Amino acid sequence: MTPAWRRFRKKAAKLVYGLYDKRLSQQAAGRHPRHVGVVLDGNRRWAREAGFTDVKHGHIAGANRIADLLGWCVEAEVELVTLWLLSTDNVLRPEAELKPLLQVIEGVADELAEPGRNWRLRVIGALDVLPEETASRLSAAARRTEDRTGMEVNIAVGYGGRREIADAVRKLLQSHAESGKTIEELVEVLDVDHIAEHLYTSGQPDPDLVIRTSGEQRLSGFLLWQSAHSEFWFCEAYWPDFRRTDFLRALRDYAIRHRRFGS
Repeated sequence: MTPAWRRFRKKAAKLVYGLYDKRLSQQAAGRHPRHVGVVLDGNRRWAREAGFTDVKHGHIAGANRIADLLGWCVEAEVELVTLWLLSTDNVLRPEAELKPLLQVIEGVADELAEPGRNWRLRVIGALDVLPEETASRLSAAARRTEDRTGMEVNIAVGYGGRREIADAVRKLLQSHAESGKTIEELVEVLDVDHIAEHLYTSGQPDPDLVIRTSGEQRLSGFLLWQSAHSEFWFCEAYWPDFRRTDFLRALRDYAIRHRRFGS
């Protein structure tokens, strides 16, 4: 294949994908999700299949894709995005693998907090399971965005759905005890809203759409409480290969679904 022919094929493919993206955008127009949760899965497998011996290269490639995703969400008028970057299970990985991953996540937080970014960061998760330096750096990045307007972005680090619910119940009991009331009094009035008020995402709407990459079709503990009525979209692509086309397909699929709350 000559260089000229390769250039022609590249331009033709770019044109075709451009037209396809435009069509997808039209099909996804109208009803759009207010809150999108994303499980950014497949970084390690991407690195191995790409021939890297160090999976850190997969995490770096995945980190470079995050700002693109947030830009697509802004274009789609999404109000809130939750990104699952590190689970409570991942924290238990060997230090040789965990430390580089934490460094990548710290870099992501700093990059997303840079001036000119039109979104606010919120760190959700059990920060006490993270190294103190990592927790402090993530919190500092979020504070730098407090006065910004625009889309909200949750960075889920040291996050697990079961841990979140346990922490919410713990905070609820502690709050109730501090008010001087008994367990019996709490039992009489306890409902789902009381627990929801103490979740990491307190005050935020539940996710309308949850996207998971890498072909895995399970939640793995992501937003267990909040996703009771969410729509799910599973993508075969590993996270570093996730494209705007894939995102638009998810929005199109969401737009044509008839949501049934509680049935």
